[in-house]
Amino acid sequence: MTQVAAAADTFAMTLKLYYHPLSSFCQKALIALYERAVPFEGVIVDLTDAEQRAALEALWPIGKFPVLRDEDRGVTVPEASLAIEYADRAGSGPAMIPADPDAALQVRLWDRFFDNYIHLPMQKVVGDTFRPEGRKDPAGIEEARAQIARSWSILDEALARHGHDWASGAAFTLADCAAAPAIFYGNVVQPFDGHPHVEAYFERLLDRPSFARCKEEAKPYWKYFPLEWPETYL
Repeated sequence: MTQVAAAADTFAMTLKLYYHPLSSFCQKALIALYERAVPFEGVIVDLTDAEQRAALEALWPIGKFPVLRDEDRGVTVPEASLAIEYADRAGSGPAMIPADPDAALQVRLWDRFFDNYIHLPMQKVVGDTFRPEGRKDPAGIEEARAQIARSWSILDEALARHGHDWASGAAFTLADCAAAPAIFYGNVVQPFDGHPHVEAYFERLLDRPSFARCKEEAKPYWKYFPLEWPETYL
């Protein structure tokens, strides 16, 4: 199973990221790596390829990406939030998780908000499109869309209230790494029309070079996404 290293002030890393460019959670990790200029080797995994899937499962038996591997230290870190926290030690510039515990708590709160209440419901809707007739979950999809719609309202109110450019304040953090792909894909599933602060925040995320890079790297794979892309994305 996974071994997560104890904290250390400084150490050398030889990092590999096992990922796919179309994956929203992988984009979350990539944004942080690009933001912090962390050197890493990207290993694209095709989960439909049995050999590649087996190699990923050898690192993380759950078989989901992203998975960050520190070859020098023999450490495997699954899950985007944990990978970002681990890679924070190797980057330059402002950390994705602030040192102040109160500020860090707010960052982690919004990270969980985007993952649990936009990201995962979005994936439920997308995943349902691959189910055969007779095994689809219309009630579950209705609930997922409703959750995303409610999340747009909560986010819009929060952005209006604190008035900062980014999710948890003035600095771009882990929370914004989570927000960018969640909002990008979530808007396809359940548009955020009528939420001007979310719209303005999304425009700032689109203009962020780290996310713009992820978007361009994913474009060759957009044809595999089962829903129709909004015209504004094309």
